[in-house]
Order: sequence, then C-alpha cells, then structure tokens
Amino acid sequence: MPGRHFLHIPGPTNVPDRILNAMHVAMQDHRSAAFPDLVLPLFDGLKRVFKTTTGQAFIFPSSGTGAWETVLTNTLSAGDRVLAPRFGQFSHLWVEMAAQHGLNVEIQEEAWGTGASPERIHAALAADTGHDIRAVMIVHNETATGVTSDIAAVRRAIDAAGHPALLFVDGVSSVASIDFRMDEWGVDGLVTGSQKGFMMPAGLGLSCFSLKALEAGRAARRNNPLRRSYFDIDAMAASNKTGYFPYTPSLPLLYGLRESLRMIEEEGLENVFARHRLLASGVRAAVTEGWGLQLCATEAKWHSDTVSAVVVPEGKDAVGVIARAATRYNLALGSGLSKVAGKVFRIGHLGDLNELMCLAAIAGAEMAMLDTGITITPGSGAAAAQSVYRAAG
Repeated sequence: MPGRHFLHIPGPTNVPDRILNAMHVAMQDHRSAAFPDLVLPLFDGLKRVFKTTTGQAFIFPSSGTGAWETVLTNTLSAGDRVLAPRFGQFSHLWVEMAAQHGLNVEIQEEAWGTGASPERIHAALAADTGHDIRAVMIVHNETATGVTSDIAAVRRAIDAAGHPALLFVDGVSSVASIDFRMDEWGVDGLVTGSQKGFMMPAGLGLSCFSLKALEAGRAARRNNPLRRSYFDIDAMAASNKTGYFPYTPSLPLLYGLRESLRMIEEEGLENVFARHRLLASGVRAAVTEGWGLQLCATEAKWHSDTVSAVVVPEGKDAVGVIARAATRYNLALGSGLSKVAGKVFRIGHLGDLNELMCLAAIAGAEMAMLDTGITITPGSGAAAAQSVYRAAG
C-alpha cells in the first residue's frame, strides 16, 4: 500500500529517523577499551529520566517482561507474600509471573477501567501487623484499559500504614511519557522497556533498584532466593561498573538508547510530559465530545496520557474497526485484550508524535467506524481534537 504506515498502537511506537540512523552501525568489539565511553553515560541518562540520584539502573537484552522478572527475582525469596492490585491485562500477567516464581500473591481485584486503590492497599498493609507482605506490585499505566494509577498516593498509603514493604512499579508505558519520580515516590523496583516512551524497537528491558531493594536482595539471597541466571543483577552490576556486560549486548540498541536519551534531554523531560498531556487531551476530546463515545477509563482521574481505550457502542465489534483501519487506511490501532476484547479499540498517543499525527489517527478511526456501521458524525472527532490543539497556542 503506498504512503506511510500509521502506527498508533500503545507500543511498539514510531521510531524516529534519528534513532534509526543511530542504530545503523557496524559491529564492534564489546570488550574494547573504547566501549565504556558508550555504555557508562547510558546509566546516568536513564537515572535522569527515572528521576533518581541513588537508584541503580540496569539494561538487559529483553522486553519489559524480562525487567518484570529482574525486579522480582533479585529482591524476593521463594514463598514471600506480595500484594498486587489487578485491573487489566498487564497487571494480570505480572501477577501470573510472580505466582510462577513461587511467590504468594495477595490479589486485590479492581474493576477494569479503574486503577490501584491506595485505600485498599493501606488497609491490607495496616492489617499485616507481622509485616509478612514483602512487596507491593503496581502497574503505573495499564495499556489494556488506558488507566494511570497514582503512584504517589500509593506511596503515601504505604507510609501511613508504617509498613516496610518494597514498592515495585511497572512503568513500561509511562516512563519517558508520563511524569515518573522514582526517588520522590519511594519506588524500590522500576520496570520499563525501550519500545514505548524511549521511541526504540523492543529489545531492552530497563530496570532500576533503590538502595533498599538492593539490600533486600542481598538478604533474600541468604534465605531461599528465587532462581535466576540470565537476569542476575550481581553479575550485571559487576560488569557494568567498568562499562561492560557479562554477555554480548545488543550494540545497535545501545546506540539507539544513547540517541533516545539525547532527544529526550533536548526536548526537556517536562516538555515531553506536557506534549503527551496535550496529545492525549485532544484524543479524549475526539472520543467523548466529537464521537459521543466513552473511554474504558471510568473517571478523569484514571485517564492515561499515553493510550486511550475507546468503547464501541453496544452490539458493535471493535475487531471489525481495527481490521478496517488496517486493511483500508493503513492505520494500526490497538486491539482490546482479555475482558475488553471486541469491546474497545485503543489509540496509542506516545513516543515520537505530534498533533498532526494524532489527527491522522483520529480521522482514520472515524472512517473505519463509519465503514463498520458505527454512527458518528464524519469529522467530529478531528474537529474536537483540533479545538484542543489550536487552543494550546
């Protein structure tokens, strides 16, 4: 099909030309004396994006799923009790992984379309007078439903309960797009990946550990530690200290990460967040004001600035909308997952995007909905989004 492909899923995201060009490098010796010049600044750059001065960042050749495993297996012991709100596909999958590793997961079920409840977390921790709960696991931005949870409020809930539990946060679709403050929020284990806000291909599992988490890991290794080999941070830290890796790294992705960090710093991290808020506001206006449809996120406090899950009218099939957008208009929209399969389509608005790119996605979604029998006014969504974008000046 002629023309460009419009990728508007919530990840992987568009890879800008600067990063593509940066990754187009000849292979080199990853044991050479010059290699640390590439590697060491990456850790400092990541810490600036994570907003931490004391955390220790790690780069594994993996997806974000590998970073999930890295945080769990390097801090906890087999049989440890963890608390995990579940309110979407990715919180569900992280819970499943924890259980597969032999952790005792206490699940707090929340309605899909909402997020983590600080009040319920506080109640569970306050009731745990023996401090048996070792960690709280939160997905910051649930891409399945377009919901962002309040991590600062979760930290306040933990502190108010006077509980020593570690705080683990999945920031795969929030970091480098939505404000994230590792130190200020007392996050002990951060999980993210290269393919969303960092505007790169999938392939780097990025994590960061607080000093408290590192100490917990040392204690866990003396007491029935979880099994790991590839994702062992001890081996990684020992090599990283001098700018190397314990095994062969993905050289093109490291160069891509260097360029990504440069682009983020050139724009300014707070400007990145503001851009994502603006783009998301326009998409939400298109959905609710223009099309008269609903978002899966049930209240404004849950709205995500990186993805909007659009609920199709009763009796209509979101799968058909997605298929029509792809085959007729060369537009990739995100599908509904698990409980919301067929009920929603998702518009990703994160990474290397601007207003006109979002308007193209909105227009394509409009046409696909009209073609599949969903009654909306042609151009209404685009007009509503334009009003938001033009008002921004």
